[in-house]
Amino acid sequence: MSASSPDSRPPSIGRRTLLGAAAVVTPAVLGAATPAAAAPSSASAAAGPAAPSTRKKPRALPGGGDLGPNVIVFDPSTPGIQARLDEVFRRQESAQFGTGRYALLFKPGTYNGLNAQLGFYTSIAGLGLSPDDTTINGDVTVDAGWFNGNATQNFWRSAENLALVPVNGTNRWAVAQAAPFRRMHIRGGLNLSPTGYGWASGGYIADSRIDGQVGPYSQQQWYTRDSAIGSWLNGVWNMVFSGVEGAPAQSFPNPPYTTLGTTPVSREKPFLYLQGNDYRVFLPEKRTNARGVTWGNGTPRGTSLPLSQFYVARPGVSAATLNQALAEGLHLLLTPGIYHLDRPVQVNRAGTVVLGLGYATLIPDGGVTAVRVADVDGVRLAGFLVDAGPVNSATLLEIGPRGASRDHSANPTTVQDVFVRIGGAGAGKATTSMVINSRHTIVDHTWVWRADHGEGVGWETNRADYGVVVNGDDVLATGLFVEHFNKYDVQWNGRRGRTIFFQNEKAYDAPNQAAIQNGSIKGYAAYKVGDGVTAHEGWGLGSYCYYNVNPSIVQHHGFAAPVRSGVRFHNLLVVSLGGQGQYECVINDTGSPTSGTSTVPSTVVSYP
Repeated sequence: MSASSPDSRPPSIGRRTLLGAAAVVTPAVLGAATPAAAAPSSASAAAGPAAPSTRKKPRALPGGGDLGPNVIVFDPSTPGIQARLDEVFRRQESAQFGTGRYALLFKPGTYNGLNAQLGFYTSIAGLGLSPDDTTINGDVTVDAGWFNGNATQNFWRSAENLALVPVNGTNRWAVAQAAPFRRMHIRGGLNLSPTGYGWASGGYIADSRIDGQVGPYSQQQWYTRDSAIGSWLNGVWNMVFSGVEGAPAQSFPNPPYTTLGTTPVSREKPFLYLQGNDYRVFLPEKRTNARGVTWGNGTPRGTSLPLSQFYVARPGVSAATLNQALAEGLHLLLTPGIYHLDRPVQVNRAGTVVLGLGYATLIPDGGVTAVRVADVDGVRLAGFLVDAGPVNSATLLEIGPRGASRDHSANPTTVQDVFVRIGGAGAGKATTSMVINSRHTIVDHTWVWRADHGEGVGWETNRADYGVVVNGDDVLATGLFVEHFNKYDVQWNGRRGRTIFFQNEKAYDAPNQAAIQNGSIKGYAAYKVGDGVTAHEGWGLGSYCYYNVNPSIVQHHGFAAPVRSGVRFHNLLVVSLGGQGQYECVINDTGSPTSGTSTVPSTVVSYP
């Protein structure tokens, strides 16, 4: 299927290649920019992590404080804003596996003539309660010049809580995975492809209003949730909408639109904002059968917390100190940087918020789990990256202990823009990346990635058998991206689970057919529903294969599930990228095989 171009013939859609062109890695130099630290809350104490005390009873840790040198705050009177934005972009443009982490925050007001180009590990956000409180007459741009016009590696960057008036009427946001676009108001159009309409493979929009047209052009898949758009131009393989005003009508597979009128349950991501001169964190309320933006009538619905109730963590702080802060009843705000953990961060208190800024990155050392959450109500994890360490971890992120069974329907735990990586930045291993045991958990936009390029990559070098394992009942996933695991990418054992949008690529680097053999079945499904499950539902799910080490490998199916009336799937597809491996079926033994090198999806509209 081709995409449309506004000013030329439709660009051809080629296979997605991630290996084939090595990225230039330029590690950023932390601290080279002049710090523009955020002002502390008036109720906050001095910044910086407190060293653990040798006394029996540790000294209480302070709440609030300075946000550190890599949170750069602007107001409309700040001189040299464009030069500062350009400086950060120069460091981060091609630093795919570098150590730089930045958050660019704009106080409410109007800014003129800016073009904020975003590179790796860079977040840009407004500090108002509504996106319209902070208006940029200009652009927030992601393009792919650093990678010869290929946008399939434009990972790990975000834009939130801003209104944009694009200079030429359309803002460009050419991203791939782990690049959320949240609470944005575009007073114009939005172009999701790179200059030249090169390969693109994203992406995620939530709680946003785009007054004009959204043009995916070459984007192969996209998920838009609880938003409002003027119109949508085209689709390539898999475009999914839930709760989106102005979304195109259901028409899968031609055009490949999966459209749900509402999102069953949603609760938007927590965000930092200013009330006067004081920082607070807003906690949006839960919505059921949600549709449209949360901020359309001004102030969103929810509650807020002062920064003084957060331990403001800096890179270098120990896991023991983070756990002490949690035990003292503080929430966690992780400022940009890299945090090494010698034990799990243990979240035991209901309602705890763990919010990362600027892609704060947790690395578990010695094979520990990075984060564990108890079986309690209303925990909110948001905005950070977990990077596996070189010693194998049994798990990296655990939501609820094994056997968790409490009802959390009134106040679920949410996991939002929490990303997991195994390899790429260096050797890393994990048997299972993310385990969801707590009932009613909402996983809202995650990318769980066993690296297929970068450092420390190989079939056994960054071994990771399972991406996401769901054992809890009534779990909802909205925007589930899971790729390249050695066995099942997603294994769903819980009852009454639901997934709206799933994007997957099977592991590129399998050496031979025997390496992926699953008993009598050729290959592990990308998405496996447990044999004992009696109720499950999924909408808009895709799996792609690109067995570049051994193109003769055959994958029996992308999806596997028990054949029961309560286990239902809508709008499934599998694709062989350029004939590098093939699928025999789509789900179980149903669906036509892929063949040849044409990169044409095989689809199943409804199953069973």
